[in-house]
Amino acid sequence: MQPLIIGIAGGTGSGKTTVTNKILELLDKERVLVIQHDSYYRDLSTHHGLAPDKINFDHPDSLETDFLVRHLKDLKEGKGIDQPIYNFTTHLRLKETRRFEPREIIIVDGILIFVDKPLRDMMDIKIFLDTDADERLIRRIRRDILERGRSVDSVMSQYMNTVKPMHLEFVEPSKHWADVIIPRGAENLVALDMLVTKIKSMYRMKGGAMS
Repeated sequence: MQPLIIGIAGGTGSGKTTVTNKILELLDKERVLVIQHDSYYRDLSTHHGLAPDKINFDHPDSLETDFLVRHLKDLKEGKGIDQPIYNFTTHLRLKETRRFEPREIIIVDGILIFVDKPLRDMMDIKIFLDTDADERLIRRIRRDILERGRSVDSVMSQYMNTVKPMHLEFVEPSKHWADVIIPRGAENLVALDMLVTKIKSMYRMKGGAMS
């Protein structure tokens, strides 16, 4: 059976990880594989000597999306993949990789996953989380300070110089490709419940069985 591929997009801090976890709570986790587009950031060495604060990490070119597409094709063909591991503090890919075997449902999340046509064309369901900009900014500040060793000044500088402009240029327009737009993200429990019902229905249509 071909896997059901679900894309979850939205601006930085829109709650993609939280929504993904809530979906996992309502499905059989053993049948679901979660892949983050962020894992496919290009290594710092590919930026021709630029310092990290000079790199636009919110532009589609900062990600090796064609590599992700190849991995999804392998998974659809029943092959395992070795996903890169990206260090957000050093901006380097680790020598180690993360081994993933095919699953019946694949969730792909990332802010730019609907921008790339070959990637979005692989998805059976495309979900966009439409979350308030102020709330997204607060979440990003918290995440980058606690998880990525950043300072408030560096987070705010990046937000104004690249995050916000790239959101307006690429992320926000990409919701045009979404099949489902969820306002308020993970807070919208009614929409999430309806979404999981739809996922189960499409999964059964592909030949799977899920209660």
